[in-house]
Amino acid sequence: MATPNYSYEKRQRELAKKRKAEEKRQRKLSGKPDAADTAEPPPEGEADAPPADAAEPQT
Repeated sequence: MATPNYSYEKRQRELAKKRKAEEKRQRKLSGKPDAADTAEPPPEGEADAPPADAAEPQT
């Protein structure tokens, strides 16, 4: 029976970590979060309205 090649598996995990870290670095440099790319735009009318707590109090 053949023995497992643990050094190969370890190397593959290290390469995956490096790829993930590089992708994260590229996202940081571009300044665009991934969540904004996949998020749906708000419905019409709500995009222009300011948040409720940002409105000035009426006197």
